[in-house]
Amino acid sequence: MRIALGVSGGIAAYKAAELVRLLQDKGLDVQVVMTRSAREFITPLTFAALSGHKVITGMFGEAEGSINVESAIEHIAVAQSIDAFVIAPATANVLAKMAHGVADDFLTTLCLATKAPLIVAPAMNVNMWEHTATQQNLETLRQRGVRVVNPDEGYLACGMTGAGRLASPECIAQAVFETLGLREDLTGEIILVTAGPTEEPLDAVRYISNRSSGKMGYALAAASRRRGARVLLVSGPTHTEPPAAHTLERVRTAGEMAEAVFRHADAATVVLMAAAVADFRPTTAHIGKIKKQNGASFVKLEPTVDILADISRRRRKGQIIVGFAAETENLVENAAAKLRAKRLDLLVANDVSQNGAGFDVDTNIVTLLFPDGRKMALEKMSKLDVANRVLDQVVEIRRKSEVRSPGSEVESKK
Repeated sequence: MRIALGVSGGIAAYKAAELVRLLQDKGLDVQVVMTRSAREFITPLTFAALSGHKVITGMFGEAEGSINVESAIEHIAVAQSIDAFVIAPATANVLAKMAHGVADDFLTTLCLATKAPLIVAPAMNVNMWEHTATQQNLETLRQRGVRVVNPDEGYLACGMTGAGRLASPECIAQAVFETLGLREDLTGEIILVTAGPTEEPLDAVRYISNRSSGKMGYALAAASRRRGARVLLVSGPTHTEPPAAHTLERVRTAGEMAEAVFRHADAATVVLMAAAVADFRPTTAHIGKIKKQNGASFVKLEPTVDILADISRRRRKGQIIVGFAAETENLVENAAAKLRAKRLDLLVANDVSQNGAGFDVDTNIVTLLFPDGRKMALEKMSKLDVANRVLDQVVEIRRKSEVRSPGSEVESKK
């Protein structure tokens, strides 16, 4: 998810740097927008270093006397790409502009151009905060659906005491998380995720692989972290940018993936096997390139290690294992057989022949299968939404297992 963080001119602007870190800790991508006044209190370089993105400071770029066409429409591009817009600190001036639809800089123009949820964290002198105009502007914004994180009371930079001090970065971050629907229901879980394809070498330049982009596994890793889990990500080779994970291990072959998974499995409380691991590999990987004129007519293959089956056999007590199945026919029948054979807690199946599902797209259409025979068909949605629906079921499986556990709090109260 991408967040725009607006920073307006006030002594509390320096606190926005801590807010960037807190948002990033949830795996959120932060784009900072600063007003001209904000730059009097903290430099754009600080936010650029923290966010990893250029900081937007004006409508038309920085060059005097020139107009950068790309910058001129940047507010539209940002507006369409963000999932939320938070302004911290929000001065009385910015709040007044927002309330009356004034758009005279990038920040206020973005307020009008985006349909993403808006969160504001006011900070100002106590008299300015209590002024009727400010309170009426805030009420107008609330009626439009803007979320207001009220300031704290205390000693202010102006020397006065009262309401007007910027709320803590933790409080503002929590408001953002709640607005985005991010939960902490996986806190305490250690989730091992596999993603992407494997490449099984045939010779020095060729290999056997598949079309997996890693997007589904990466979505699971990102969603798990945002919901409070510690994430261990094992990824095959992809061109997709990996999400923030506590541990990221890159592998190439099925054997390397198996080795990495087995090494991390004992620490994991949940295993999400979303990688498209090759079922077969060449029995011999030639040191040099196989020449066409040599007349090679076939390649002898052998099975790779069945990582999911081995993980299921080795599972620790209480460990939840989720498998994935990509099929082109008989989806439910084939997936149900895999679920039973490998004794999984949940299997996520998709027909990769459908439009909008499967490899190298941002959406998926899946059916969730359970050991008790239940099936849950989901409509087409983003892979991040699919990931959260899968994690919802992981949370439910964990809840039921704790209720059944003789040592659980529920049982102890009976």
